[in-house]
Amino acid sequence: MKFELKTEKENYSKSFSQFFVLLFFLTLILILCDVSLKLGSISRNHKIEYNCRLLSVEKSKLHFKKLYKLSNLKSKQQIWEFCREVIK
Repeated sequence: MKFELKTEKENYSKSFSQFFVLLFFLTLILILCDVSLKLGSISRNHKIEYNCRLLSVEKSKLHFKKLYKLSNLKSKQQIWEFCREVIK
């Protein structure tokens, strides 16, 4: 016959390790979310700069439409002024 006793010390160490693993994964998720948001912002800024440069070379409606969606500006004049500031 085999008889085992579980002590509280083993339970505490197991719960502490589970807590730290959970904390580690939550921190990792938070960091990855922050990085993805920053990469989205960098990507948007790059698209705006790229389309402004294209617009300065070739004035087409397609570039105006893309910049309108990216910058939420209302008129072509506002887009032109915005692109002048971006290209500087």
